[in-house]
Amino acid sequence: MHLEIAQRSYNAGDYRAALEQSNALYMENPGRLENLLLLGAAYYQLGQFDMCIAKNEEAVAIQPNFPESFNNMANAWREKGDIDRAIQCYEHAIQAYTYFREAIRIAPTCASAWCNIAGIFMQWGDFNKAVLYYKEAIKLKPTFYDAHMNLGNLYKVVGMCQDAIVSFQNAAQASPHNAVAYGNLGDAYYEQGQLDLAILSYRHATNCNPSYVEAYNNLTCLALQPNHPQALTNLGNVYMERSMLDIAVSHFMAALAVTTRLSAAYNNWAMIYKQQSLVNRGNTFKEAGRVSEAIQDYLQASVIKPTMAKAHANLACAYKETGLMELAIVSYKQALQLCPDFPEVTCNLLHALQCVCDWDDREEKFTKRSLPPSVQPLHAMAFPFDPTLALEISKKYADHYSLVASRFGLPAFTHASRTPMKSDDRASRLRIGYLSSDFGNHPLSHLMGSVFGMHNKDIVEVFCYALSQDDGTEWRQRVKVEAEHFIDVSAMPSDMIAKVINEVKIQILINLNGYTKGARNEVFAMQPAPIQVSYMGFPATTGASYIDYLITDEFVSPLEYSHIYSEKLVHLPHCYFVNDYKQLYKMDPDIFNTWCNILKRVPNSVLWLLRFPAAGEMRLRAYAISKGVRPDQIIFTDVAAKNEHIRRSALADLFLDTLKEYEERAVFLAMNPPELQTLTSRLRAVRKTCPLFDTSRWVKNLDRAYLKMWHLYCSGSHPQHFKVVENDTGYADCFKPDPAHVTLPSEV
Repeated sequence: MHLEIAQRSYNAGDYRAALEQSNALYMENPGRLENLLLLGAAYYQLGQFDMCIAKNEEAVAIQPNFPESFNNMANAWREKGDIDRAIQCYEHAIQAYTYFREAIRIAPTCASAWCNIAGIFMQWGDFNKAVLYYKEAIKLKPTFYDAHMNLGNLYKVVGMCQDAIVSFQNAAQASPHNAVAYGNLGDAYYEQGQLDLAILSYRHATNCNPSYVEAYNNLTCLALQPNHPQALTNLGNVYMERSMLDIAVSHFMAALAVTTRLSAAYNNWAMIYKQQSLVNRGNTFKEAGRVSEAIQDYLQASVIKPTMAKAHANLACAYKETGLMELAIVSYKQALQLCPDFPEVTCNLLHALQCVCDWDDREEKFTKRSLPPSVQPLHAMAFPFDPTLALEISKKYADHYSLVASRFGLPAFTHASRTPMKSDDRASRLRIGYLSSDFGNHPLSHLMGSVFGMHNKDIVEVFCYALSQDDGTEWRQRVKVEAEHFIDVSAMPSDMIAKVINEVKIQILINLNGYTKGARNEVFAMQPAPIQVSYMGFPATTGASYIDYLITDEFVSPLEYSHIYSEKLVHLPHCYFVNDYKQLYKMDPDIFNTWCNILKRVPNSVLWLLRFPAAGEMRLRAYAISKGVRPDQIIFTDVAAKNEHIRRSALADLFLDTLKEYEERAVFLAMNPPELQTLTSRLRAVRKTCPLFDTSRWVKNLDRAYLKMWHLYCSGSHPQHFKVVENDTGYADCFKPDPAHVTLPSEV
């Protein structure tokens, strides 16, 4: 895959990296035409015009009437100021085109002439004409190997991978013993996520030519040369994609070990492979939560090659994950200096600046940059985006996880039959599965820890699937003890998790992560359950066609805004999604200005904030002072353990979460202590009876929602919006055979 890596580097503007990869391939196969062209192009971009000319001359020696090389040489001579030679080369290019046109006029059935002109159109960027001419060549000669291969490469360039696969298949049929055709076919299958077919194609390639150089960059080359670093790296990437992190790390370590044994003649290769392996191993460490080890690998990679933008970008992400925001910002900026056209890094930098409340030129940063394709869905909620744009961002992520799922090659699952529950048969209970990486010391378990054991066991059977290892906390232990079934699947690859879920015929599977850390959304893309639901971990839309419902409330997700959700909305009663600004990235200048106004209007008032992260404190204090707020009116405290956090929250007088009448309401209550005391007393009086504190009542309504979902499914209906209503006897028809004898959970 030297050539593919080189092409990607070239397209990303990293011409030196492209040159390194192309030179590595040149050492293996100096006569490969596409690589000679890429070498010439890389030298041209780096201003090494003599080398550009030399490589294109080598290409012309292989294929004398090759207009692409003449055109490239002409450009290089022009840059060197030798206009006469430039004109001479341009004339050669035009002459070649003229010859090919004349060949078609004289012999219109000459397939080679049509193919040659197609190549010229491709060089000129006229892909539509190139396709037409390649197709005409194939029509004249159906077994024309070169035409099929070139057409496949063209389709691949423009992103039409399925058409590329067909062309490479035709090329392989035209030349059954040609390793290159099978190698290209394998690459196309891999890009489409069809790993099994990719491996099969690579095996065909190595069978055709056991010494085929590109085989060393395919997964199956391990059978021929098990110590090839690129092969070990490729296999490590596959294991990482399948969440088999320990095995992935072992392959990256093996690749690193190999690079230290390469001879001096292969030093450049060794450096390239070592850098790749360090970055990949760092990614795996980071994914496994071993962030400090990841940082060390990224640092080593950036030392080996300081100009590798990806190493700096990954280092920044690792710093950010450990709360070292200032270091993260520096590394993101270094990555962008090396590669300005790096949308993912741009988005991550803006989010890091948001985390530390760096609001300088905020509006300009958002309007000047093309962000949406690389913004994470969770970050999109903190940015001033239109909701329809946030939906599109989520859809792109959902599509990505569908692609990841397809790479496992699983057949479609068989689901539980559409059989209504029987009121007199406990064995027919509704099987509910919760999948989460947050069964531990995490806000999700703080909020839902008691929920899993409160479901009505006469009608619901609960399975909790943990995507994270046991953290040894009371929060993990509580879920393990109270849930009817608790299964730790953290060490399993995603396809195995999906199989485990499907084997017990889970009927409704709930995604408690969404697009948050530790999620395995590819499991949901495999659709192991007939009904799939999003709740709690990610409050926005997933944009996923494989998620049927979003459990929400009618305030934050009113039906009139259902068009910005891909899921059907399920409204629970007595529910309201409360915003909070405890993490500083959730703030923006508008809300902070409102707080500053309140502080200035109310004598002796203070604003209590968390150092979350600590790097934001200095900026917020400076901003507040610039707005006329006294320094002692803002108090910062460190993030505390859950129990302490709850205890000290009682010391605050007022929590507000909506901008409507926000400032006036806060000032009124602060200036009228009796009114504030009345509200506080009312809350204390109903603490044990009002819906806000009645988890059991909430779980009963959640059971009703699940029953309704299953009833719609059994009736053959598509998912639809609905609202759960307490005391609604309509939920009795979720059972059979006699709804009249069903006893729903009692009301509080």
